[in-house]
Amino acid sequence: QVQVVESGGGLVQAGGSLRLSCAVSGHTIGDIAMAWFRQAPGKERAFVAAISWNGRNTYYESSVKGRFTISRDNANNTAYLQMNSLKPEDTAVYYCAARLDYATGTSESWYHYWGQGTQVTVST
Repeated sequence: QVQVVESGGGLVQAGGSLRLSCAVSGHTIGDIAMAWFRQAPGKERAFVAAISWNGRNTYYESSVKGRFTISRDNANNTAYLQMNSLKPEDTAVYYCAARLDYATGTSESWYHYWGQGTQVTVST
């Protein structure tokens, strides 16, 4: 059974940076597509970024493009989301998602495995 655990959230001032980590266990991530989603208060969970199984293809939601970078380290079964130039509107619970697949999806329903989420709060 694949398990996904996020870490790295916290409180940061606007303009600051955070790096989220997503550790996968129960399966090596060499053939797993990974993604980050977020859910802001009172809103639906939304796509943030995704990365293909080999790291060659990445996808971003338009509002984070140029500020966030998704990456992965298959040797350590971990994916990352580097978040720079953070804005108050980035405040949300961030979720890591995974699916055993060589394709890469950007929709919530495509992913099979989810972490519990990590809170990111950006203050003004």
